[in-house]
Amino acid sequence: MDIKDLNKPQLILLAVLLSFVTSIATGITTVTLMQQAPKSFTAPINRVVQQTIEKIQQVEGKTTVQTVIVKEEDLVVDAIAKNKSVTFTITKEVLDAEGKNVEVSVGKGFAVNADGTIVVDGNLISEKQVYYVKNESGKFKADYVSTDKAGFSFVKIGAAVNGTDKLVVTVPIFGDLEKMKIGQKILVLGNTIAASIFEGNKNLNVSITKGSAGGVVLNLDGEVIGIALFGDGANFASINSINSALKPSLDPATSMTASPVLAPATSTP
Repeated sequence: MDIKDLNKPQLILLAVLLSFVTSIATGITTVTLMQQAPKSFTAPINRVVQQTIEKIQQVEGKTTVQTVIVKEEDLVVDAIAKNKSVTFTITKEVLDAEGKNVEVSVGKGFAVNADGTIVVDGNLISEKQVYYVKNESGKFKADYVSTDKAGFSFVKIGAAVNGTDKLVVTVPIFGDLEKMKIGQKILVLGNTIAASIFEGNKNLNVSITKGSAGGVVLNLDGEVIGIALFGDGANFASINSINSALKPSLDPATSMTASPVLAPATSTP
């Protein structure tokens, strides 16, 4: 039969058939090429596919499907916004050339509980000195508690420097490094914001400046997976190791100090 002899419905059916066959051929070709492509090429594509979310909604007895494309940059913005208030700036008193007490920066830190315990970089804080911590709620004295062999230290927030500031502690949501997948993005919040790709090594190679030491390390869900460290040794410690060291370090029988927090702390997950 000549195609010119087909009527309108037959032409429509033919077009649908051709479209169906073409889509199947395209799918087979795409799958074959993706299987042969290197991981460096497929990882970004897989992230885009995984970030396409279908929402099913019931509207007046009918089911509608709405497809929402979640951009990676939106996830980055949300992760940073969730943790904007968790970081503390840490300083300590030292003697200058004239023998006067001055404050110098010793990086960043973040709260690991609502009682005012902060984890910091043990390369910069590892002994009893006069420390201060500062966040949006004010400036407070801090006491050194302990240092862990993994490279981080704990300090405990004490009295407000001006005697009136009320401490507000925001405890971040903790994630699990074991659940990270190769190709996922990692964020570091310090003096600046840095990003890298998780390559499967649990001992992350985090590159930071001294001013960002103690910065919080996040996944794209805004969950804390560890702390960034500065120095010649390890430059990352996981949140799992921090939590494991937290309890014994604050045990009155083993801790070097256990200074109380002046004002009740509040925790915002």
